[in-house]
Amino acid sequence: MPLQGSKAKTTASILKMIFFFKSLSRSVHDQEHHHEPVAETEEVETKISTDGKCTLLTVWRKSLLISCNGFTVFNSCGDLVYRVDNYIDRPEELILMDGSGKSILTMRRRKKLGVRIDSWLVYEGEVGSHCAKTGLSEKPIWCVRKNSNHNALAYVFRGSSDKRPSFVVEGSYTHRSCKVLDGSRKVLAEIKRKEAIVGGVSYGVEVFLLNVEPGFDPGFAMGLVLILDQIFS
Repeated sequence: MPLQGSKAKTTASILKMIFFFKSLSRSVHDQEHHHEPVAETEEVETKISTDGKCTLLTVWRKSLLISCNGFTVFNSCGDLVYRVDNYIDRPEELILMDGSGKSILTMRRRKKLGVRIDSWLVYEGEVGSHCAKTGLSEKPIWCVRKNSNHNALAYVFRGSSDKRPSFVVEGSYTHRSCKVLDGSRKVLAEIKRKEAIVGGVSYGVEVFLLNVEPGFDPGFAMGLVLILDQIFS
């Protein structure tokens, strides 16, 4: 009975946090953009699409499942749009899901001579020996490599064989202040701290913002967040 009571309290706490983030996300959205209200019947996916406007996501570094590590992500309307649930701290594979639990991307750590390195391959959907291959991409669409020199945190390459990076990540993930830039130095996505509306109090590093520019995939931007978190946390 005490164990059941503890689980019930944990579940209630999580539900309160979800309600809090929904309310906060909507408040921030209303103050920053003043857009027309979105109809309740509109699908969640359309609310995070890039239609000439930036996509603002609130990222919570916590899984909604008990005894799991992961992430819970809300859009500017307060809807759950992405989630990650890991049962171990340093997994070999990360799966980014949408709010309904459908796999969007798989991030897999590379190995060299059997040794794990700070390089990750990104696949569409869910891949692996434990799931069906039908309709899924077996070739990586991106490769993310940690950079040990200068100001760059990581380089992003198309596929696994490209020699020239398509994007570079600069700044400090540890301080939740970094940007994804293209070859012309245009900012495509930005990670930054989330400040409270009242009093300007910071939420620390567990809750932060991910701002994605039009034309850049918010799902892939969130995938980069997962990889940066594995490399630099």
